[in-house]
Amino acid sequence: MFLFEKLEVYQKALAFAERVSNQTTDFPRGSWYLADQLNRASLSISLNIAEGNGRWTAADRRNFFGIARGSVHECVPLIELCRRRGLITEKLCGDLKDELRVIAKMLSGLIGHIQKKRPSSVT
Repeated sequence: MFLFEKLEVYQKALAFAERVSNQTTDFPRGSWYLADQLNRASLSISLNIAEGNGRWTAADRRNFFGIARGSVHECVPLIELCRRRGLITEKLCGDLKDELRVIAKMLSGLIGHIQKKRPSSVT
């Protein structure tokens, strides 16, 4: 098992990507671009957590965790647009956004932890 696989935020991100994938499978043909973009953004969260964990420097890890957090935010308007187009229910929209809030907070915590560990620069 890789170290990142033990991270709760990684597990939640992967479960989120799987849930999104399952939900978008039956999107109508004309909405393929929404399904594709939402799947890419949701998968990007766990991929960047994994890649960041494989980096040697704190700055690199922080950067990839920040990219993962950006992907969380990218999912929000996509989910909202899916709701507005009637592709997902109001309840599912709210549930998915709640999951994203939790993941975003966890990523912020990881980023904050890395920043606290950095030695202060001396000039």
